[in-house]
Amino acid sequence: MPIKSILIFLLFISFQSLAVDADTYIVFQKTKGGFPIAEKGKTSPILMDKADFAGVIRAGKSLQIDIQKVTGNESLFSTENLTNNKQIIIIGTLGKNQWIDQLVKDKKLNISDLQGKWEKFQTQIIENPFKGVERALVIVGSDKRGTIYGAYDIAEQIGVSPWHWWADVPVKKHADIFVQAGNHTKGEPKVKYRGIFINDEAPALSGWTNEKNGGFNHKLYEKVFELILRMKGNYLWPAMWGSAFQVDDPMNPVLADEYGIVIGTSHHEPLMRAHDEWRRYGKDKGKWDYAKNDSTLREFWKESMQQRFTRENIVSVGMRGDGDEPMSRETATALLEKIVTDQRKIISEVTGKDASETPQLWALYKEVQDYYDKGMRVPDDVTLLLCDDNWGNVRKLPNLDAKPRKGGYGIYYHFDYVGGPRNYKWMNDNMIPRIWEQMNLAYQYDARQIWIVNVGDIKPMELPISFFLDQAWNPEKWNADNISTYTTTWVRKTFGDKYAKDIADFVDKYAKYNARCKPELLSPDTYSLDNYNEFQTVVSDYKSLSEKAQKVYNNLDAEYKDAYYQLVLFPILACANLNELYYTVALNRKYAKQGLAEANILADKAEALFKKDAELSDYFNTKLANGKWNHFADQTHIGYTYWQQPNKNAMPKVERVLAENIKQKTAISTESKKDNTPKTDSKFKGFVESDAYISMEAEHFSKAIGTDNISWKIIPDIGRTSAGVTVFPVNIPTLEISKNSPHLDFDMWLNNAGNAAVQVMLSPTLEFNNNKGLKYGISIDDEMPQIVEIHKDRSQKEWNKIVAENVKILSTNHKFNTSGKHTLKFWMIDPAVIVQKIIVDLGGVKPSYLGPPESLIIK
Repeated sequence: MPIKSILIFLLFISFQSLAVDADTYIVFQKTKGGFPIAEKGKTSPILMDKADFAGVIRAGKSLQIDIQKVTGNESLFSTENLTNNKQIIIIGTLGKNQWIDQLVKDKKLNISDLQGKWEKFQTQIIENPFKGVERALVIVGSDKRGTIYGAYDIAEQIGVSPWHWWADVPVKKHADIFVQAGNHTKGEPKVKYRGIFINDEAPALSGWTNEKNGGFNHKLYEKVFELILRMKGNYLWPAMWGSAFQVDDPMNPVLADEYGIVIGTSHHEPLMRAHDEWRRYGKDKGKWDYAKNDSTLREFWKESMQQRFTRENIVSVGMRGDGDEPMSRETATALLEKIVTDQRKIISEVTGKDASETPQLWALYKEVQDYYDKGMRVPDDVTLLLCDDNWGNVRKLPNLDAKPRKGGYGIYYHFDYVGGPRNYKWMNDNMIPRIWEQMNLAYQYDARQIWIVNVGDIKPMELPISFFLDQAWNPEKWNADNISTYTTTWVRKTFGDKYAKDIADFVDKYAKYNARCKPELLSPDTYSLDNYNEFQTVVSDYKSLSEKAQKVYNNLDAEYKDAYYQLVLFPILACANLNELYYTVALNRKYAKQGLAEANILADKAEALFKKDAELSDYFNTKLANGKWNHFADQTHIGYTYWQQPNKNAMPKVERVLAENIKQKTAISTESKKDNTPKTDSKFKGFVESDAYISMEAEHFSKAIGTDNISWKIIPDIGRTSAGVTVFPVNIPTLEISKNSPHLDFDMWLNNAGNAAVQVMLSPTLEFNNNKGLKYGISIDDEMPQIVEIHKDRSQKEWNKIVAENVKILSTNHKFNTSGKHTLKFWMIDPAVIVQKIIVDLGGVKPSYLGPPESLIIK
């Protein structure tokens, strides 16, 4: 073959492969070879087979409704023969749709890439599929969910958001809709089971569903099932505090199975039995204690399996104490091993099959991980569900040299939590870059069987839920270089192009601001009033964000306002107000101590801000979308005195100065300040000392030294004040430091010789590497690097501090023999260590929460 022909052929193959994997294959104007879902007021009819799965037929009918929402025209839907139409849409599952099976038999439809696949679909146009039919658009799935995803994928691309109901995202209108020529697929999901856990659901979700649906029944869960499927998820842990999915409404499990949702139970609910079922049916039969009440518990679990084993479930094994508490103070490994053995015997007896044929998981949650660390093992077919620390930091991952397990590994993650050091439930504070970084870490270490995330009440976690399930479908799609584009893409799909970049910035920033210190942890003492204008800057930044977000709201088309208010504006207004409230209280207390009249003015202002918080919540509950979301803003968030939420929001204490005690404000000194203008070498480039410190954001390194296989990458916005920097790939072993080891250089100009403390601010990554701890090296110029053990302090007090502040700060001492240029070097030893900021304290650093602002950089 001539070279030119080969190049053309390769280009064609490359183009075809891109087309197959392209995210978008729907267009809204006629295209060559395209198939018209809708054109000139007419819609193509939908043909399905009544022998197909009920959930598949339901998804097909949803697509029919969605097409009508977009175009205003209804598509004919039938499970009868529609071959008298020239153009038809055929939706079906391999082996369950007679027309699709006929196309395969006639060799008009190639399904070689579908057979035996998990949840895969393909969408393609077939010419002359049947006599009298000119063209067919075929949406075919390898299995039930594959077909469902194929239908919902088209629905999303034509303009129906997965959040169209849950967040009132308007449907984008189009008169014409075409599917482009080609074979379109999203491939198989990289993580097998991908889902959400509704938890800590009172007072918001519980209050809402009790009012709107009469409880946690199928009216609620049908909306949840559809939401999960539209985002290509397949797995649910249902709400469990005071409710029991299987018995509260007998239709719940029936419809879950029909829709195609795999049901599981949380880490402390063995064998599909909700915790509340023991409260209802078991508490009079003795204690939840296997050492003393084993026969009763076995019967309790057996009854559950007999009722529920025929549906698609993942069965939790193991046991924790009653009410999600530790089973005992000691690590009773032998007892827990017996419990798992007995539970698997029940599974085998009830199903009539080997226990290995029923999907199971063992969650290494909290103290249960201690059992594993001390040698307890479960059969190879059981998925080991590894967990984070409830604050978004993964605790354990498989060793790089771990033998493959039939059941594989999974991850249980948190966007919401009830527990110490404080509940966080009110607003989203989950940064997309941090979720990506931790779940990418899990994926790269082969935790790929199950990803389940605690989402609290679902709202207000819409964006992180979308990302979590998108990443679970294809973790390889996202990386450090493109993760910053995710929110913009999501916003564009939700609100259109006009304000997409602005809105994405708003949403990312408010999550970042909240992640510095979760709203429930905020107090008048969080940020410094006196140093670096810290508290004032935090409040000013949030106020600026709220003003910009409000301006966009005012200019939005009316149809977008309900969605925008709940997804963007309300959380920003409410969080900005909360920060200003605590700032005002802090100023009030300061001025009251000084006996200044301003204290009384600030006390009034603080009370007004507290009132405004209630008004914002009331608007969300009663006015937004005509009261559709009443109770979703009920979560208390002001007035915490310990880890548990207060019964009601409580106004922070303010102080007032009696008229007779008011003092005059001291005149401000106009004394001239010392000139701090740096004096450096004219050729110097780097950070310059001022006020006896140098503060450096890690992303502004002078040089990044890698190797052929290891490179430094900036993860945007993962830090409290900026980005973070780490090495990739993350699944590499520990390195010994040598002259050519990977490291970051930071060039600095020091005004004087002397001593310095170097503070390194790191993301709060845990010792996921079998508790070996992570390390880094730090050095100045050519000195021998100091090796720093990140997890040397494993105390509860230290963990409370790092998760509350969302940063780990470590310090080393160094000596400078000369003034002038020096180079600080940050050395890689372990992967997954993310450096956010480095502060060189030469005696001038003052107390603050975020550290001093970045020093001058000469570029």
